[in-house]
Amino acid sequence: MIKITETPRDGMQGLDRFIPTNKKIEYINALLQCGFDTLETGSFVSPRAIPQMADTGDVLNSLKDIPENTKIAVLVANQKGGELAKDYDMVDRIFYPFSVSPTFLKKNLNTDIEEAERTIDFLQNLCVQSGKELVVYLSLAFGNPYHDEWNVSQVSEWIGKLRDKDILLIQLAETIGDVKPETIRTVCQTVVPEFPDVQFGFHTHAVPGQGIEKIQAAFDAGIRHFDTVLGGLGGCPMTGKEMVPNLDLSELLQFCDNNKLQCTVNNEKLKIARQKLAGILFQ
Repeated sequence: MIKITETPRDGMQGLDRFIPTNKKIEYINALLQCGFDTLETGSFVSPRAIPQMADTGDVLNSLKDIPENTKIAVLVANQKGGELAKDYDMVDRIFYPFSVSPTFLKKNLNTDIEEAERTIDFLQNLCVQSGKELVVYLSLAFGNPYHDEWNVSQVSEWIGKLRDKDILLIQLAETIGDVKPETIRTVCQTVVPEFPDVQFGFHTHAVPGQGIEKIQAAFDAGIRHFDTVLGGLGGCPMTGKEMVPNLDLSELLQFCDNNKLQCTVNNEKLKIARQKLAGILFQ
């Protein structure tokens, strides 16, 4: 069974034009009915840095008919964001975008590795106390374009540290979009069997037509949980390569069809969500 985390937050955050809150609510409520394992609905970050997500609280308060099998997630960048997320009962998972790259941490979160680790400890304690789950993203898990030290052993070392903190949900993130499938396969083949108690997922960016080979590489190495964005919308605005889109949901669904793999996405409900998305993009 393939699990999917659909991430409209990641798709919308870099758009220049602010999406009206009522449009976001309509769209995310439509996505809720599509059968995703997890739906990342927004983020609690500085509105100066990411103004598109300033209405995340309003969106969360307007979610309707949340299915029992779909978990609601938000991303946070610091302890303050975690405190805000904690107060929303419908939030099941808190995402934190860590990185083994000190340069990327500075660019993305304006922090360093030591402070980021303290934030992880804070968020993990907060999640345990509030009945939520912490999901840590290992950004730049497959290489480093900033000339920081990077190797697979370093990635394994950090996964071990997170596992020792009882953090068992880790997304390996290929954030830049230019990593070769062979590297994805090598990293995943190393860490997935090394940490059998960890539930790994895969986050990637890919130009249209190149996503399936990255999915294949991660799948061959044992990954069964993938991040997607309907329409491939968005790219990481902190990388300098924000034009490289997120993995399009359609490419993962095509991969599942090609390989006769089960997933829980309801295609009829997905058509409705696509219509809502078109109303946002082409209004």
